[in-house]
This record gives sequence, C-alpha cells and structure tokens, in this order.
Amino acid sequence: MATISQVSEAPSQRSQVKSGQTFIIFLALVATFMALWPFLFAITTSFKKQIDSTDGTVIPWVQYEPTLLNWQQEFGGGGGDATFKALRNSALIALGATLVATILGTLSGYGLARFKYGVGNKNLVSWFLSQRFLPPVATVIPFVLLFKELKLLDTLPGMIIVNATFTLPFAVLIMRDHFAEFPAELRESALVDGANEFTVFWRIALPLSTPALVASTLICFAFSWNEFLFASVLANRDWKPYPMLVAGSDSVRGIMFNFVTTRMVIAVTLPVILSLMVQRFIVRGLTMGAVKG
Repeated sequence: MATISQVSEAPSQRSQVKSGQTFIIFLALVATFMALWPFLFAITTSFKKQIDSTDGTVIPWVQYEPTLLNWQQEFGGGGGDATFKALRNSALIALGATLVATILGTLSGYGLARFKYGVGNKNLVSWFLSQRFLPPVATVIPFVLLFKELKLLDTLPGMIIVNATFTLPFAVLIMRDHFAEFPAELRESALVDGANEFTVFWRIALPLSTPALVASTLICFAFSWNEFLFASVLANRDWKPYPMLVAGSDSVRGIMFNFVTTRMVIAVTLPVILSLMVQRFIVRGLTMGAVKG
C-alpha cells in the first residue's frame, strides 16, 4: 500500500513543481514587460508625428504611420549642431569623471582592504557609503560658491570634479569588496620573493581585478552620463550635457514627446551597448564579496 501511495503522489508532486515553474516564468515575463515598456514606448514614439505622440499606439503601419522626421531634425541643420555638441560634452564629462573616480577608487579600495587605519576601516567604508545617502541637492549651493571662486563654473574640469565626487563611492566600495577577497597567500608569497606593496598591487592584484574594474567603470560612467542636477546649475552654456537637451524638449505648444523620446533613445543607447558588451564582467564584478562581508 505504501508503494502504491508513493507512486500516486509522484505525479501530483511533479504537477505542483511544474505549476510553480510556470508561475515563476509568468512573473518573470510580466516583470520583463514592465521593465522594457518605457523603452518600447520611447522607440515607437520617436518615429511618430507630434499629433500621434500621445496616442499610446505601438504597432507601426497599423496603428500609426511611422516617420523619420524626428531623427532628421535631431541630427540635421541647427538641431544637429546642438545634439552633437551635447553628446560631445556628455562623453568628455563622463569619461573624465569615470577615469578620476576609477583611479582614486581602485587605490582607496586596495588600501581599505589591505591596511588598518586608526579611525577604523569600517568607519571609513561607512563614510564613503554615506555619500550616496546625502541628497545631492544639499550640496548644490556650496559647489556653486566654491566653483565661482575657483572659476570652474561652466568648465570641463568643474563638471568632471563634481561628477567624480559623487561616483567615487561606487568605485571605492566595489574595489574594496574585490580586494578583500584577494588571496593573502599570493601577497605573502610576492613579499617573500622581494616585491613591495606597490608591486603586489600593480603586478598581481590589479590584473586579477578586471571584472571589478569593468563593473566599477561602467557604473561610474552611467551615473556621470545621466547626471542632470549639477549640470543644470553649474553648466549653463558651453558645457551643457545631453540630459539637459532632453529636458529642454518643450515649446510654446507644450512638451514635444516625439523629440523627448528620440533624445531619450539616443541617451540610453551608449550605456546599453557598453553594458551588453561587458555583461559577463559586470556580473562577476558585482557578485564578488557577496558571500563574505
């Protein structure tokens, strides 16, 4: 009887497992649709005329007649000059801020992982982490006053400094977690063979930190590329980045959703391409240190 009962229960258990897997797949599809819907809406709206941009239609040639007019106006004539200038500004600011934050964050992360400081390493890590909880708007006025005295308003160095300041905690925390997992045996062996601390860092630890470096670099680049608050206050003319151009897509007739979505697609294209190219490094870099504290 026990054997018959076990046999009868097996199909029921398999059915429950299959039902659970189906439900999980359904939830994953719903979550994926919710995450991708804004991008689908932006892409479809970028090919609509202004009169069709608020209809909510998504199927071209069936629900609306697609057009390239938005893209032609964005990259052609006077509009094209403003677009290319804003993209150039964003690229230079993001690359500069990423370079500064990555270099300082890598050095700081290695120091926090390998050396002890009088104020306590945990306190230093908490201080870096607290910079992300600080509302950026609370520091706008101090930055304006400081940059005015240093003549850094609406300059490339000024925009690099302010973006590097607020992306540095990401680099420090990611690299610190990675270097904390670095095998102590390798360091000790190198020191016994006559290497100094800098040689251990440069020749051994740094080459092994490629996934964490890639993850840190991409995160810093994405935040610098998308930064709007400080740019709207500190860069009013010569060094306006592309997010300010996106926010300025309005007119006397109201918000031009067709231009907003066109510029949004342009703005997210580069970070998305970079993320897809280095996806495997990002996953490895962000999961290092997830098991151990």
